[in-house]
Amino acid sequence: MRVNLITRPSDHSPSGAGTISLSLTIRPAYSIPGEYEYTTDSTALLQLLRQQTDLSADVLQPFEKRLRASLGARLMGVELSDSVLTDIGYFID
Repeated sequence: MRVNLITRPSDHSPSGAGTISLSLTIRPAYSIPGEYEYTTDSTALLQLLRQQTDLSADVLQPFEKRLRASLGARLMGVELSDSVLTDIGYFID
């Protein structure tokens, strides 16, 4: 499923060395309902994106910089498998 990922810091304290607590909004990239909020951290999110998507380093590096700027970051039109979405609690009908 193609989704948009929108992050924002969930608090102002890091959850570990270099790790930022995040609130992640997952929205279908198409105009269908199904927005989902997911609490995670920057390390876990980047690991998921590196291992479970085919996004290149050219896409992930600027995204990681925006995460570290603590203003929030967006990735639009990311292809995530149904199994990855289910693992994080986004249920597919």
